[in-house]
Amino acid sequence: MNATTMTPSTTQWRLHGVSVTGHRHRSDNMPCQDAFRHRSTGPDTFLLAVADGAGSRSRSREGAEMAVELADLLFLPASPLPQDPRDVEDFLRARFTVLRAEFIRRTQPHPEDFATTLTVVVHTGGWLGYLSVGDGFAVLRAGVRAGEPQFHLLPQPAPVSEYSNEAFFVTSDDAAQRLQTACVLDSEVTGILLCTDGLTQAAVEFPGNNRKRAKHNFVSRVLGAMERPDIGQEQEAAELARLLGSRRLAADNADDKTLLRAVRGL
Repeated sequence: MNATTMTPSTTQWRLHGVSVTGHRHRSDNMPCQDAFRHRSTGPDTFLLAVADGAGSRSRSREGAEMAVELADLLFLPASPLPQDPRDVEDFLRARFTVLRAEFIRRTQPHPEDFATTLTVVVHTGGWLGYLSVGDGFAVLRAGVRAGEPQFHLLPQPAPVSEYSNEAFFVTSDDAAQRLQTACVLDSEVTGILLCTDGLTQAAVEFPGNNRKRAKHNFVSRVLGAMERPDIGQEQEAAELARLLGSRRLAADNADDKTLLRAVRGL
């Protein structure tokens, strides 16, 4: 299990991530192939990134770690971020082009051995930018209806084909054309959740007609846990790790599981 402590109280947002090795990899005595990074540069400005290395590739764990390292370097740079929300998606795509080129340069002569997905959120005081390559996903908690918080699953890239569950990766030839980006303008966002696909069954439901939506109970539980006054941060993080490594979730999906969350401070 890999985890990070929550960011200090100098930020208005608290950030925390955890990865657990899936049952399939534990059975094969293999390490977790997922990776994550988070970093804040101000009260409302931070980056979240998760990656899922392709289990069938020989160096996918290194690929996942490299992808989130490069995301941290390139998507939250020292130079100014876009001020105009209309420029955000172009910014994300341009940064991904640089990331992919550097990723392939570092992994020559066989970049396919390092294949990995990547999901990134950049949050500022004015906008939230989102980019996804592959089958990771992100959920926002924003707004209240009839006294209940609302959860919004951000759009995912289309699958390789309607007949295939195959993912595509940072190294895929058509990654730049098939990646998904979005810019969200919503001052009511109070929680953000990024996950690798090992948590799809736990966090996403399929009500029919090719629709998907976030599972209220699961997302509410993992975001709300960071706001409980009755337990400390270490206990809360340990409880989350136990949940992700539980037999119930393993029965739904034996893959590695990574969960990265951000909650606005009260």
